Amino acid sequence: MACLPVRVDESSGKGKGLFADVDFDEGDVIFTEEPLVNCQFSWNKAYKYEACEHCMRSLETAEEMCRRLCQDDGLVLPHLECCTVNKSEHVKCDSCDAKYCSETCKSKSMQQYHKTLCLRDENSIKNELNMLEETWKQIHYPPESASIMLVARMIAIVKQSENKVKTIKQMMNFCHQSENENDKIVHKLLGDKFIDQIENLRSQLKDFLYDDSIRDWFSEKGFRSLLALLGTNQQGVGSSSLSTWVKNCDELSLDEKERTKLDNFIDELYEKLEEVSGDFLNCEGVGLYKLQSSCNHSCDPNAEIAFEHSDHKLTLRAMKPIPSGSEIFISYLGDCDLSRSRHLRQKLLSENYLFNCKCNKCEDQANDPDVTSDEEDSASSMDEA
Repeated sequence: MACLPVRVDESSGKGKGLFADVDFDEGDVIFTEEPLVNCQFSWNKAYKYEACEHCMRSLETAEEMCRRLCQDDGLVLPHLECCTVNKSEHVKCDSCDAKYCSETCKSKSMQQYHKTLCLRDENSIKNELNMLEETWKQIHYPPESASIMLVARMIAIVKQSENKVKTIKQMMNFCHQSENENDKIVHKLLGDKFIDQIENLRSQLKDFLYDDSIRDWFSEKGFRSLLALLGTNQQGVGSSSLSTWVKNCDELSLDEKERTKLDNFIDELYEKLEEVSGDFLNCEGVGLYKLQSSCNHSCDPNAEIAFEHSDHKLTLRAMKPIPSGSEIFISYLGDCDLSRSRHLRQKLLSENYLFNCKCNKCEDQANDPDVTSDEEDSASSMDEA
């Protein structure tokens, strides 16, 4: 394995942290990383966002995606050469309808987890998995932020692993506390109102995926720990053939007239997309990333996550100069929430990540009044729904 320009340090007394071993300039790629496990969101799949079962790459062409999202079968995109989707390379599982962007992804999927989760018609697991997903969908409506199917895939990876001890250690190396006893914080996924639903999910998984090597995962305490692991560590993943097409269009060498015409077309296209489909334009899911999960949060981060390869591969880029020896911080909150008051940021972080933020920005705003605006109350209510 190549030597990385970063290191994980657990000696600070506040858990893991990721530190730079070289100087990074603004815009530099700090690292790229593939997940240990990932999956598409259940509702995203139900709404016909077609993604590779393994790497989350969009399987629709940009034109197909736009036609579906705009509800316009006659829509025609210019410069189709800017779309990178090659449907001639797409394949399906030999035994079920799982779709892949390539034979490589199909092979990796089969080797890692798909043998266990293959929805063969003659296999009762098809009904069991469908029931599990439906149970989850009735608990967790869009906008999605988690998936029980990630737990199923984690279990399947362990069941198929040739070195189960090593694989289990990798999975459980993430933070998986369900509550912060010092601060009396319980993860919002595990509140009292979800007790019955959590027990139902645990029972369903245990019935058809039980493995003695991970029997603790199927206990009440162990299953809550797994859900907390997802809630505090999973990273959203997004891919879009449309975004790739737009990016490649931006790089075309065009005269001023053609550039203006294309830019106007893209602007009008996005207006129509927003009008018909809103903000949900990507194939969306979640993944667990070893290095990314070691990054601590700051409300004034010096690095940001992007998905620049049209699949599940994560890129971490420097947002500002990061001297060697400095800690690398990302934000666990979206841009919109970062702009809100310290009071709301603290509330969101405690509910979702079980800590009270003490970053420089929060410390500087420590004496600000804890007054939440109507807009923030509305955002908080949506988050709790």
